[in-house]
Order: sequence, then C-alpha cells, then structure tokens
Amino acid sequence: MNKIKTPPMGWNSWDCYGAGVTEEIVKKNADYIAEYLKPYGWEYVVVDIQWSAPNAYTHAYDPFTELCMDEYSRLIPAEKRFPSAAGGKGFAPLGEYIHALGLKFGIHIMRGIPRQAVHRNTKILGSEHTARQIAKTASICQWNTDMYGVDPEKDGAREYYESLFALYSQWGVDFIKIDDICREMPHEKAELELISDCIRNCGRDMVFSLSPGPAVLEESETYKQTADMWRITDDFWDVWELLYNMFERCEKWSIHSGAGHWPDADMLPVGAIDQDRDINSWTKFTEDEQITMMNLWCVFRSPLIIGGDMTKNDDFTLKLLSNPDVIAMNKNARHSHQVWRRKADGTEMVLWTAVCSEGGQYAAIFNIGEEKCDITVPLTDLEIYSAVNGKDLWTKEERAFDNEITVSLAPHASAAFLLK
Repeated sequence: MNKIKTPPMGWNSWDCYGAGVTEEIVKKNADYIAEYLKPYGWEYVVVDIQWSAPNAYTHAYDPFTELCMDEYSRLIPAEKRFPSAAGGKGFAPLGEYIHALGLKFGIHIMRGIPRQAVHRNTKILGSEHTARQIAKTASICQWNTDMYGVDPEKDGAREYYESLFALYSQWGVDFIKIDDICREMPHEKAELELISDCIRNCGRDMVFSLSPGPAVLEESETYKQTADMWRITDDFWDVWELLYNMFERCEKWSIHSGAGHWPDADMLPVGAIDQDRDINSWTKFTEDEQITMMNLWCVFRSPLIIGGDMTKNDDFTLKLLSNPDVIAMNKNARHSHQVWRRKADGTEMVLWTAVCSEGGQYAAIFNIGEEKCDITVPLTDLEIYSAVNGKDLWTKEERAFDNEITVSLAPHASAAFLLK
C-alpha cells in the first residue's frame, strides 16, 4: 500500500443527506467537484452510511430494517436508491462514473457483520464457517442497529473481511470509512488490526479512515500502524462551541500528523448541510468562522472533506474551498504546532505555525474570543530574528514585517500568512 503523502481531500454525503443519499445526488456532486474543485486537489467522492437500506430517506438511520445483502453475508447497494447496482453490479457502475471524471470513489461501512446475516446464519465466501460462528454478538454499536462485531479469533473471520475488500476492490473503491471503531480502542483493537491487514492486502490502494471520534490519544501508535486517518472528534457540526473546542484537540494531536497517518478533525460543514432542517439548511457558521475553520484544519493538516451539497454552493463557499494558498498550507505544512494560547482583557488569542516544505514559514493567528481585538505577534515568537516578507493567504496582500505581525480581528476571525 502507498502512503498518503498529504491529507486526503474530498466530499462526503453525510452532512447534507445523512442516511438518505441517492445515486443521483452523488453523481451531481461528483460533476460539480470535477468541474470546479478538482484543479485544487479535491478528489474523493464518498457515499456515507446505510447505502444498503432501501427505504432510508432522511438524516436518521432506518433502525432494524431489512438491508440488501448477497449470499455471502456482504451488504450491497439498495437498487431503489442506486439503480445502477441492479443485476449484481454493486457500486461498480457508480465507481466507473466517478473515475471517468478523474475523481476517486469511496464508501462508508460499519465495523462487523450484518445482524440479519447472523440471524439467518448465512455463508462466508471462502470458508466453511458461517456468519453466526464468527459474530461477536456482545459487541454492538450504540447508535446503529445494523451490525454485530466480528471475533477475530474465530475461524472464518479473516475470510469474511477478505471477501468484503475483494468485493470493494471489484467495485473500484478508493476510500473506506469504517465506523464504530475509532473510539472503541482498546476494546476492539484486534478487529481493527484484522481489518487493516485485509485492506492492505486486498490488491487495491484504499485510503482507510476510522470513525467516529474522539480518538483515544494513548492509542495514537495503534491508529498510525493501522489506518491512514482517524477522527479526533465526534460528529462536527456548524456550532461555534465545537469549533472552539477543536483548538485543544488539534493542539494535542498535531505531533501525530505525517505521511500516511492523519488525525482527522472531521468534515467541513459548509454550504447547504442537513437537508432535513425545516427552516434553513445553510451552515450556521459565519463567514469569519468558516475561514477560521479552514485556517485551523489546513495549518493542522487535517484531511479536508466537504460536508455540504456542492450543487447549491454560493460564491463565498466556492471561493472558500478554492483558495490555492490555503490549500497549499494544508499540503506543504510541516511540524505544525500551536505556539501559544493567551487570554487577556476578555480576549482569547491563538498562534499556530508550521514550516513550509517549499520554503518559508506559515503563521496562523486566531481570535477565538468574543471581542474584537488587535493581536501583535513578535517575530521572535516564531523564532524569526530578522525582517521578513509575508503574504496574506486570504487577501493576497504582500506585507513587510520588521519585528512583529499585527492584525485586527473580529470575534471568531483569523488570519494566515506565508513568511519568507
């Protein structure tokens, strides 16, 4: 397997359509990304949870529902929602459609084996054992009713997971998001290791993403050895308190970012999200808060996964996602870390920095308080001891800094510079 050298970038259907996404919606978003965002590095198109449930149509899960499944205990797409899957084709036609756009295709799955497979005691491809014999029925998800865990010690467990990823390889899957496993450490560590081994040996490169968080900091080396990215938070939504709390999470996890292993701050809830909202599905983040989110995700080097329905983007959202200098910070930052976090006179300020692999140094300055303030950053705080030139990554303004950087920021606003 190839190491993912920079954080993955793409789109996921969860924030905007939850369990109810359809093939038509996925294709329209893929078309948009190919036309408007692909040149900036956005490439993965990921179908999220319960794509095997025929009657899912809202953000909520369809509990204890009949799922579409093949004879070998493997879930397959519901033809009612993904018509190209008819005739046993699975997600292969949708994968081909997305690949033809020059993009990559991903799916979400739950850890384990379908409960209905266990109840029916269905077969496992390549094994004489059955679903009931490999199930770990005491290991269940607390918020989804689809699966039982798999006991890695049981004969047939490896064959089950090998058959899953062989199927996904046939479908052309490039990205696997596996749920109900990241924060289950160390209880389900053996199952994670089995899954990772089967993915790495399936014959196709697939990004391996773990959800949901918060990830267990003490298990950081486990995540690095098994996955490409892992969630450091529970589901992240357009609520300032969640963004405020992300600064602490990113500070703790920043030392664990690197080629092939990316702590994941979760999807970007921008544009049109949560289509079940009765009044307004547009993100509740202000424009300043969205820029702050992008600055933090990029200087921290989080994977960048868009959560909104791209086909409904306004001009601001498109510009937010197509700023080449900010995306370059996500790709080129090295040794990212928080320099300081300070409170003074009712304000709260944060400074991050990173080396730029193409030369220079990034500085990201955040006002996470509730009052407008002027923030002064001595260059010595960045271990810079001579005058430098700086480019504002958002305004594109070139500035000279002799001894310090001074910015005036509204509440929840931020600025980012490349200093050379």
